[in-house]
Amino acid sequence: MSTKAYEGTYNGEQAIWLQAGRYEAVVLPDVGANLIAFRDIEKEYRFLREPALEEMEAFKERPIVHGIPVLFPPNRYEDGKFPWKGNVFQFPVNEPKTGNHLHGFVHNIPWAVENFSSDGNESRVALALRVREGHSVHEFLPFDFTIRLIYTLNEQGLHQQISVHNEGNEAMPCLLAFHTTINAPFAVNSQPSDYTFQMTIGERWALNERMLPTGEYQALSADEEKMKVGGLSPFFEGMDNHYTSVPQNSRNFMALTDAREGIKLVYDVGTSYKQWMIWNNGKTEGFFCPEPQMNLVNAPNVDLPADQIGLVSLEPGEVWEETARLYPIKITK
Repeated sequence: MSTKAYEGTYNGEQAIWLQAGRYEAVVLPDVGANLIAFRDIEKEYRFLREPALEEMEAFKERPIVHGIPVLFPPNRYEDGKFPWKGNVFQFPVNEPKTGNHLHGFVHNIPWAVENFSSDGNESRVALALRVREGHSVHEFLPFDFTIRLIYTLNEQGLHQQISVHNEGNEAMPCLLAFHTTINAPFAVNSQPSDYTFQMTIGERWALNERMLPTGEYQALSADEEKMKVGGLSPFFEGMDNHYTSVPQNSRNFMALTDAREGIKLVYDVGTSYKQWMIWNNGKTEGFFCPEPQMNLVNAPNVDLPADQIGLVSLEPGEVWEETARLYPIKITK
């Protein structure tokens, strides 16, 4: 199998390109280490939503709804307040309509490329974000830590490994998600109507008018129940919904089926992600975002057990780590 890893550009932006057989992927180190493209070049499938050349400036201003952005800490925090072990960190309120902070601090800043390489079986790139005093993230999360992200491309598709290492002297919060943006359709000859999906959701969290959890669940609709077994369009209704995750057969995943092509795109995300967000831009056909998330939205402000809401604490020296995989498979009849 032919493999390659090299530095190049993507629509004028510095990029690391990975190639392995029929697959290629592109990472943008200076834009939050966003894996902006994952493609099957033989079938001309583009699995992730990519910005066109004329969209690059708008993308860099808001790099959330393309590729696989890293959110740390993810989603919304009421009035920008983040209570932690007797302190309250004040985040900027960057979503005026809700009065909340949204999406954290790492998705739109440069990450360092530690290395990239290839061998006879795969290509890979390792990126890191080292936060210390003086770093832009340290202003809001005053801890010493490193987030490391490794992408590997091989004949099985795209593999992701992420870790957070607490390198300071006090316990730190570890809350993380990916705003993964999936094309539907991802095949050039398919239509949105050819697509159905399945997700390992459990309960739906009730959200208030500020899109913050009330701490209670709301009943799933009949269509939402279908999400657990598949056969439902990702555009069946407008979604900006928050769910618990309930693994099936020990796996936590989203599966998107293209009936015309006879292909299923599987997004295995690891069972450390205890929550899902799903957003489809008001059921606008073309893409949707199944977002694996460690924690409940606004978790530090919610009076529920830490284990239930994914409020993870890392002690000095500890490492949190998880993997995910994105890959297509042929549908068997």
